[in-house]
Amino acid sequence: MTALRRPRSLLATATLVAAVATAGSLTYSLVLGYPPCELCWYQRILMYPLVGVLAYAWYTDDSGIYRLVLPFCAGGIALAAYQSYLQRVAGGTCTLGGCATIYIRPVTIPNQSFVAFCLIALCMVVLAIHARRA
Repeated sequence: MTALRRPRSLLATATLVAAVATAGSLTYSLVLGYPPCELCWYQRILMYPLVGVLAYAWYTDDSGIYRLVLPFCAGGIALAAYQSYLQRVAGGTCTLGGCATIYIRPVTIPNQSFVAFCLIALCMVVLAIHARRA
């Protein structure tokens, strides 16, 4: 069994992604002074709890946590995709705030959120497949 297929490795990876996304969003707003827009707030509401939930699941080796985490990821992916779509349609700006105009090379903040939610969701899907096979 490869390292990424082990449930604890998947939980650790998802926890790390959620922690980095949370730290990044806090850095953008509190340190760099980028005000989050309304869609960013909703994405934060979906991402921030995942740090604690995934860390606890890793600590307790709870491979059934995907049932709780996947709906959070689905909502986050939908919001981030919508915000990225608005950014494209509006020519590089989001009508709900300025976060879509800020490029952290090579992607914008909404694109980073999309990638983070997708990575966590991917870990959870692999975890679900692993749990069903066990």
